[in-house]
Amino acid sequence: MVEVVRGTINLAPKHRRTVVTIGNFDGVHLGHQKILERVRARADELGVPTMLICFEPQPKEFFHAFNAPARLTRFREKVELLDQHGIDYVLCFKFDERTRAMSADEFVDVLVSRIQVSALFVGDDFRFGADRGGDFAMLSAKGEAHGFEVTDMFSLTQDDLRVSSTRIRECLQSGDFDEAQSLLGHPYTIVGNVIHGRRLGQTIGVPTANILLHRYKAPISGVYAVEVDNVEPGKTLFGVANFGFRPTIEEETVVPVLEVHIFDFNGNIYGQCVRVTFRNKIREEKKFSGLDALKAAIMDDMVFARTFFGLTSG
Repeated sequence: MVEVVRGTINLAPKHRRTVVTIGNFDGVHLGHQKILERVRARADELGVPTMLICFEPQPKEFFHAFNAPARLTRFREKVELLDQHGIDYVLCFKFDERTRAMSADEFVDVLVSRIQVSALFVGDDFRFGADRGGDFAMLSAKGEAHGFEVTDMFSLTQDDLRVSSTRIRECLQSGDFDEAQSLLGHPYTIVGNVIHGRRLGQTIGVPTANILLHRYKAPISGVYAVEVDNVEPGKTLFGVANFGFRPTIEEETVVPVLEVHIFDFNGNIYGQCVRVTFRNKIREEKKFSGLDALKAAIMDDMVFARTFFGLTSG
């Protein structure tokens, strides 16, 4: 499993002489995976571990908290994906005023003195340091001076379009989950712990599992046909999910909620970590005239989802 290292103070001798890549790697999509393949291959040639350097919160979230793009993956999910693609260590910097003010030279000093980087892979648009003062040319010069390789990884394209987190967000927002999966290389999922809610679903005969999201800002909103894993060992269950603000029953909700009604299941899964995979968008979230109208809409949603998955009516 990937080891997460929080800040340079926790760097140890085992973290040195690694092959490094740097970036958000949000979604760990196909473009990221191509970089990770090269990183892993070079590390194997040199007989050293691999490391990804990232920042939390992401820089755009620090500078533009309310207008930052939605994340494709939360940090825990990203680490799981990085593990699948050959990363040994994730060095995570806390992005704050101190990190923001770090000069490009200071950042390179971390690579040279603290990590003793063996080889470095970066994207074609990589910039770093205060005011984005560092670029590939600077890294190349530093690499020649200090004896580490620097490789510029050009973007992967599909259908003549750049594979990017932005393009994937657009697919998810429009409900095109097949295209999103083709760009991600894996289905779009949200993983989280089931928590106690207000149990309003039970009052209308549609109990739901409420998934803890903390401050996660997702690129989706509405009602979906979903698959649910980690509920019963080795079994995928099906259901409907609502991601949004529950306008019919909430007056001042400012944090979106993920609620999932799992078909043909009535077990107790409070505290359990489940994986929700989004397969089809049913409709947008809307405010209904009352609970009866909401229940009628949910029943229609359930019929749609059962039909989509080829299930018999419950």
